[in-house]
Amino acid sequence: MSVVIRMKRTGRRNRPCYRISVADSRSPRDGRTLDTLGLYDPISKASDKQTTLDVERARHWLSNGAQPSETVRSIFKRMGVFEGLDMEPKKRDRSGRKLETKTTASRRAAQAERAARKEARRNAKNEEARAEAAALRAANAPEEAPAEEAAPAEEAVEETAPVEEAPAEPAEDDSKED
Repeated sequence: MSVVIRMKRTGRRNRPCYRISVADSRSPRDGRTLDTLGLYDPISKASDKQTTLDVERARHWLSNGAQPSETVRSIFKRMGVFEGLDMEPKKRDRSGRKLETKTTASRRAAQAERAARKEARRNAKNEEARAEAAALRAANAPEEAPAEEAAPAEEAVEETAPVEEAPAEPAEDDSKED
C-alpha cells in the first residue's frame, strides 16, 4: 500500500479550504483518509490562521515513507517539517554515464552508417534530378535554335516583298476645260 499526503477539499463554493490528510494512493481525493495532519485555508486574511499543521505527526508519516504532493511539499517547506529529516531526494551516482562502452560505440557506428547511406541516397537523387534537367534542356535547345534562325529569314522575306504602288491618277485632258 502506497501512502500519500495530499489535500482534501472542503469549504463551500468559491471559498475553498483544504484538509492536509494522509491517504492510500488508490483512494479518491475526497475519499477515506488514514490521518488528518492539519488545515490549509488559502482565502484567510490572517497568515497565522491560513495554515495549521501537526508538524510531529507529519514527520512521523514522512519517516514511514509517505509521499507528499507538490503543494503539500511546498507547505511543509514553509512550516519547517523537513528540518532535521533527510527527505531531500538523493542524487544517484551517474559518473559512468559519459564513458564509452561497447554498446554506445556500436550505436554510434550504426548511426554513422545510416547517415552515410542517407547522404548517398540524397546525392544519387540529386544527380538524377540534375541529369533529368540537363536532358530536358538538351531536348528543348534544338527546338529553340531553328526558331531563332527562321526569324531572320522571315525578316528578309518581308524586305524583299514587292512594294505596291498607288495607282496613278488619270491624266487630265486640257480639252475639257472651257
